[in-house]
Amino acid sequence: MCGAPEQTQVLPPGTDLSKQTVLTGTVRSAEEPLGGAYVRLLDGTGEFTAEVVSSASGQFRFFAAPGTWTIRALHRSGIGETTVTADAPGLYTVAVTVS
Repeated sequence: MCGAPEQTQVLPPGTDLSKQTVLTGTVRSAEEPLGGAYVRLLDGTGEFTAEVVSSASGQFRFFAAPGTWTIRALHRSGIGETTVTADAPGLYTVAVTVS
């Protein structure tokens, strides 16, 4: 099991979005949030960087460096992925649909 903290859309106290890059979002199956998905962060070359488990409401969050990232969700009901380009520090929100 993943040792990451509980995933929510609320950022931890002290998060400075002028200095930190945060990738956040929701895993969905059709239109419904999907909890319990393994959400992986892959760098621009496709290398595995980190993994969290989506919350019961499908939420996930990664702290990353600026760049192009792939977010892949794996669940017993399917796989989904999306790409996000974080040009600078800030908050980047995406949705990943599993099918």
